[in-house]
Amino acid sequence: MNAPFALTRESIRAADLRQPDEAARIERFVADRAGALFHRPAWLLAAQRGTGQRARGLLAEKGGAITGWLPLSEIHSPIFGRMLASSGFAVGGGVLAEREATAQALCRAAEELAGRLSCPTIELRGGPAPEDWTTRTDSHCGFAADLATDDEAQLLAITKRQRAEVRKGLEQDLVIGVGAGLQGLATFYAMYAESVRNLGTPVFPRRLFEAMLDALDGDILTAFHQGKPVSSVLSFYHAGAVMPYWAGGTPAARRLRANDRLYYELMLHARRRGATRFDFGRSKTGSGHWSFKKNWGFEPEPLSYASWTAPGAERRDADPTSGKHAARIALWRRLPLTIANRLGPPIARGLG
Repeated sequence: MNAPFALTRESIRAADLRQPDEAARIERFVADRAGALFHRPAWLLAAQRGTGQRARGLLAEKGGAITGWLPLSEIHSPIFGRMLASSGFAVGGGVLAEREATAQALCRAAEELAGRLSCPTIELRGGPAPEDWTTRTDSHCGFAADLATDDEAQLLAITKRQRAEVRKGLEQDLVIGVGAGLQGLATFYAMYAESVRNLGTPVFPRRLFEAMLDALDGDILTAFHQGKPVSSVLSFYHAGAVMPYWAGGTPAARRLRANDRLYYELMLHARRRGATRFDFGRSKTGSGHWSFKKNWGFEPEPLSYASWTAPGAERRDADPTSGKHAARIALWRRLPLTIANRLGPPIARGLG
């Protein structure tokens, strides 16, 4: 998009995230507006380096100052088609703007940009959207709560039923290891890849995790039993909150209550790092993960997701719970892990 999209005393243009100064200006705007991790150019650029899907975005400006920002990833998939996602490989995103009118104009500019890029779909994972877009608040919920002030208080903040599971995990012979940056990634990725194969989902490229850990504040906690890794979680830190984002485990993890122990240990670890809030991320409403997080004492908060489909185009369907993909998921679960790990990354990079 070369020409600015006119708005009263404001203009909208495509951001050039290849320019460090431009990216830095947007980072400051996101911080000033208390934006999410997924609004950050650093997220978009790491996703681009890790998957090849181009980082884009639209800026609203007035008098040389940023008044609105719409982060976008241009996603190409031979299976699921093309789209603009806000934000790619994220559970959040959407428009960040000072005024509702600016937010609406950014969405309209995104429609124009999508047409130019032959992307028939736009997905906003949060934030406002025009009334004529499709908006859902019943598909996913977020779970977040403040961290307690000490270890015992954190344990007592967990519901009685879930606390019993954590205590069982504390009684096991488990050792918790912390890997900062890329340390521990190989161990984590092996468990994560097996876990998502078992769910029938193609695994993301390992270089996506490498790029994210290189660009963002994150670490990996792994639970070991008798020297063998059984459960692992990769978390990000942003604006005082810790977010366990990707996780995996072995079949032994359930018996050992390793996942329960690991999330409790992450709460303690994050508090010692200076975090004050635990963001358990999103889960599909009514799913097993939704119930698991609710059992920890987190209250589900419905998330607002909006989408736009170009006139005459078929609506994009990449929902793993969709009946359309049931046969594919069943087949993927039966693949040998070596084959799934080879075929998965080229497919998963197009899920966005």
